[in-house]
Amino acid sequence: MIRLFTLLFLLALSACEDVDSERTVPFIGHYDLEYSVKDGVQVIDTVYQPIQSFAYQNQEGRQVTNKSYAHKIWITEFFFATCPTICPIMNVQMTNLTKEVHTMNMEDQVQFLSFSIDPIKDTPEALKKYKGLHCRDCKNWDFLTGDEEFTHRLGIESFKVFASREEEAAGGYAHSGAFSMVDQNGYLRGVYNITGFDGDVNKSEYQRLLRDLKILIESELVTN
Repeated sequence: MIRLFTLLFLLALSACEDVDSERTVPFIGHYDLEYSVKDGVQVIDTVYQPIQSFAYQNQEGRQVTNKSYAHKIWITEFFFATCPTICPIMNVQMTNLTKEVHTMNMEDQVQFLSFSIDPIKDTPEALKKYKGLHCRDCKNWDFLTGDEEFTHRLGIESFKVFASREEEAAGGYAHSGAFSMVDQNGYLRGVYNITGFDGDVNKSEYQRLLRDLKILIESELVTN
């Protein structure tokens, strides 16, 4: 498990280092190379894999899928409502981000998604109550519950954040304190280690997420 934490940390770090200008947000994740010939010259295109399709219940008990949030930028986390350690801190930061988006008047374009990694306890009713503690009136923040094994795999494979059962961890689960950002076309564009395992908030990572969000809004949403 330590190796996996290290791998995910290095992935997020390399994503930060790959930014070649202040106005660029990199693509992250698995990709294929497509070869073609244009004007007699071989061209190699990098084709990234989009976020995997999913289906969950939200805090209102409604069935939702990835298509329910199509054409929006997502900011996501993997958490559980009874988490006694970093989840409350993570969700304070998520609440702060909802306020930033409200200030930008972009609530219809930016979607917040909180995937529960403990669906047995995190029923829609429990998640609705939990949401009320943080942002009851946020129409663009959904708390999702569904198949546990799939959710853990989705976090690792698509959003590049760790989530798993761990008996020795507080609350019975170990998970990353990072947020992920997905663009309007469903591609992962950033992983941000905002909350450390010790509960410390990384302000520079928070600001990096906010900067990248503004870039995506300006370059992809406003121009489309």
